[in-house]
Amino acid sequence: MDQHLVSDEDLDWFDRWGTQAHPHQTPPEGEWMTWLLLGGRGSGKTRAGAEWVQEMAEPGVRIALIGPSLHDVREVMIDGPSGLKAIAAHDGRPEYEISRRRLIWPNGAMAYAFSAEDPESLRGPQFHYAWADEFCVWRKPAETLALLRMGLRLGQRPRLCVTTTPKPVAALSKLMAEPGLEIRRAATKENAQFLSDSFLSGLETLYGGTRLAAQELDGQVVENSDRALWRAADFEACRGNAPATFDEVIVAVDPPVTQNGDACGLIVAGRRGDRAYVLKDASVSGRSPTGWATQAAALVREHAVRRVVAEVNQGGDMVETVLKSAGVEVPVHKVRARVGKRLRAEPVAALYEQGRVVHVGQFPLLEEELMGLGDGSLDHSPDRADALVWAITALLIDGRAEPRLRRM
Repeated sequence: MDQHLVSDEDLDWFDRWGTQAHPHQTPPEGEWMTWLLLGGRGSGKTRAGAEWVQEMAEPGVRIALIGPSLHDVREVMIDGPSGLKAIAAHDGRPEYEISRRRLIWPNGAMAYAFSAEDPESLRGPQFHYAWADEFCVWRKPAETLALLRMGLRLGQRPRLCVTTTPKPVAALSKLMAEPGLEIRRAATKENAQFLSDSFLSGLETLYGGTRLAAQELDGQVVENSDRALWRAADFEACRGNAPATFDEVIVAVDPPVTQNGDACGLIVAGRRGDRAYVLKDASVSGRSPTGWATQAAALVREHAVRRVVAEVNQGGDMVETVLKSAGVEVPVHKVRARVGKRLRAEPVAALYEQGRVVHVGQFPLLEEELMGLGDGSLDHSPDRADALVWAITALLIDGRAEPRLRRM
């Protein structure tokens, strides 16, 4: 809600938040771990997040504030018209220390500002609570959220509040499928009391009835369902335990394109009967060829791997040479991509649908890439997903008695 647009009468409402907040702006009851508030533009998401943080800001508490950028944290979450400084009582208003990027309340509670542009800055600090704003426009949502949660380890019940206008990104789909999550939804019109009439009518005239309106005004997640090969619920359904023994265990390698490549996909998977088990995502970024090959060699030894499956489109025979030089003593099965990523992934996605692929553990970055592989939402090369596709193809499709369709 925008305090610049309210009257004196409305300001009194603004000050009596506890009794006048909309239902979607009130924290859920019960033992929740994450509260996700999906709302349209102007639906009061920022006010809800700020009020929750204010309620949690007890003496000695440490809180993380994460926005798309540090500018957004400062201008929206802290100094904005519905931000933390605006909603606080005069004698309890926190002060922001620019040099240390922290907000300090008179009672000693502290909140630290972080940018989703720099996920690594979340390594080390620890918190009781966290407020994540506009999650769907974060540059690296899955990575940033994972690092944030590793720091949520203070107190008896660490909690996270996520406020965002929804977008059809894989990271949001993954988040929505998590256990212990409470979801609230809010349309822009629910907060009409604090919005300009022309703002609402203008947007409705331009976008009413469209997918954009459903997303930006009604707070709905509009998935590109006709393109997606995997959805978040698919992965929750495929989790399970590994068998006592395997018929075969392999490492699949999707090497980076450049010499000091962005990422090298490294997936460990095993087969027992007609099922494949994803055991580890050990993908690495920014390594030299010797670096990622050494990682592959370590995985071979750790998991008693019988063979390595490696894509050689980019490096040719060099890939096998590098792996052997790094200590890979098992056979290297070279594969080449002759069709696009989606076509290669479709038969693997069908095996997931049949319940023949099991994830032994949580693999958030891998699963995000798989969800984005078919719908075009990824902004980077899906190296983890490519390696997974090669692994499952090698274990369950290539050289096995799989049914084939013939064109008549």
